[in-house]
Amino acid sequence: MEIDSFLPIRPEFEFLRKSSFKKMGDQEGFRIKSIKLRGKLSQGLALPYAMFPDAMTAFHKTRAYDPDEGNFDVTDILGVQKYEAPIPAELSGQVAGNFPSFIKKTDQERCQNLGVEIFETNKDARYEVTVKLDGTSFTGFFNNGEDGVCSRNWSLKVNEENQYNSFVRMFINSGLQSVLHSYGKNIAVSGELMGPGIQGNRENLREHRLYVFDIYNIDEQRYMTPDERHDTMDELWTYGVDGNIVRHVPILHNYVTLPQLNISNTDDLLAFAEGPSLTHSIREGLVYKSFDGKFSFKTISNKFLLKSED
Repeated sequence: MEIDSFLPIRPEFEFLRKSSFKKMGDQEGFRIKSIKLRGKLSQGLALPYAMFPDAMTAFHKTRAYDPDEGNFDVTDILGVQKYEAPIPAELSGQVAGNFPSFIKKTDQERCQNLGVEIFETNKDARYEVTVKLDGTSFTGFFNNGEDGVCSRNWSLKVNEENQYNSFVRMFINSGLQSVLHSYGKNIAVSGELMGPGIQGNRENLREHRLYVFDIYNIDEQRYMTPDERHDTMDELWTYGVDGNIVRHVPILHNYVTLPQLNISNTDDLLAFAEGPSLTHSIREGLVYKSFDGKFSFKTISNKFLLKSED
């Protein structure tokens, strides 16, 4: 179970109570975090599956039905969820519904899970390398005449009751809502909403900003390539989106291969993730996106994981 897994209350996890007990909304459970044990970095929890009879039963039933089945996912069987931090008051608001089904959520895989894919399958890939910022996920979209704004999990109402909600204010005040209508293409703009009241405002921003990291082509059901994203951002700024408020995430390297960065293994990737952010001396990490738009992953700074607060 990876870091940021939220484990339910069950006897097998009770040994975590002293170190890892947390509440997530009205749920109680145990959050897995990066910690140091005897001087070594621990980034997950491994337990023998024999401890979990319910998972074992489901596993053997699946194998009996399909002996060639590969990996077996026990996430739902064990009740494991992704930990979501409490939402600050100014980010909460009236919900319109779930995150739209016509937009694919952004959630890059950690490099530790993709060794073969990174260093063998995509060994010749050229990447855009951007700084991963520590804010909250924002998505503003236009689709067939309708617009909307979303947090990571919810679509929010754009109405008077939500006028002080930071997502809604950014959507309107930056010009993004009106420009998406003028632009007329079915797209979703995703970025990191940063500033006062968000994640402790580690970058000490005096006002809220949106740092765009992805644009989704709704009609084609795919994320734009880096080149397409930059061209679209230029057009949105030309149409009137406020470039002082809506920016692109910082680009560290462009069109580079991993060998050009002297990276040949996962340890090299993690070492390269260390460095400064916008103003903070410790950044969250880096994101790698291939220029053909087919592969991406993230590297999280170990210093960030060990120093970040709950």
